[in-house]
Amino acid sequence: MSRKPPPRRTAPSLAKNANPGRWEGKAKPDWLARAIARAGVMPQDEAQEAIQAGRVTVNGRVVKQPLAPVPPGATVRVDGAALPTAAPTRVLAFHKPAELLTSTVGQHRVGTVYEVLLPQLPPDLARFTWHAVGRLDRGTTGLLLFTNDEKLVAHVTSPDTRLPKRYVATVFSEADEEKVEPLRQGLKLEDGPVRPATVRLRDAHTVEVTVTEGRNHQVKRMLGSVGLPVRALHREAVGGVELDVAESGFRLLTDAEIAEGLLYPPPQAPG
Repeated sequence: MSRKPPPRRTAPSLAKNANPGRWEGKAKPDWLARAIARAGVMPQDEAQEAIQAGRVTVNGRVVKQPLAPVPPGATVRVDGAALPTAAPTRVLAFHKPAELLTSTVGQHRVGTVYEVLLPQLPPDLARFTWHAVGRLDRGTTGLLLFTNDEKLVAHVTSPDTRLPKRYVATVFSEADEEKVEPLRQGLKLEDGPVRPATVRLRDAHTVEVTVTEGRNHQVKRMLGSVGLPVRALHREAVGGVELDVAESGFRLLTDAEIAEGLLYPPPQAPG
């Protein structure tokens, strides 16, 4: 079974002459290959092949275009079996080691998190297409979430959600309360002001920082701005989800952890 990372692509336009307001006030349709992958029937690359081979029908008609829109309520069948009416939301907690890219493609002989995670997945999880929930820098270690639900990605990474992310930084300089106090008050970086952070000194060279945003290199830049350049960075928690697996390992979150820890309740069943 193929366990390729999700292909990089943007959502297609519905049709060349589509009315931009056609779906206004309605649920916007998913596109066929992604709908199959989200339902956990098979990974997206395999779904594309199945569609092009004529194995997929939408409301009883064979559709061979992977990017065809699937209106809400449509019945999609793969090899005669209907897709579940509501795709389950699945989330994996992965312990990212250092020197891996949070990317689908490696660079300059540097591997990716997908190359470590995907080969471990059992068949019931391997059939999903997995999306990283945010990113960790190449050298940053710790908790990295993956999900089959792109709406959960947007929820967790949106600054409006204010979901806390807790990091532990090892710094070169000696930290003290006076140095870290500006982080608690909120400071201004080159891309604008940042929200006040929760900061705790674990020792003179170890600083715990909890933020509710997710800007590029944010924690490193915040600490660097107060004279505490970061030597190593590790993420311990996202929301109420704590890192509790060995390096390079993973586990499946429970529905309760998704709802309570990530503040993302499961979708309501149709009807």
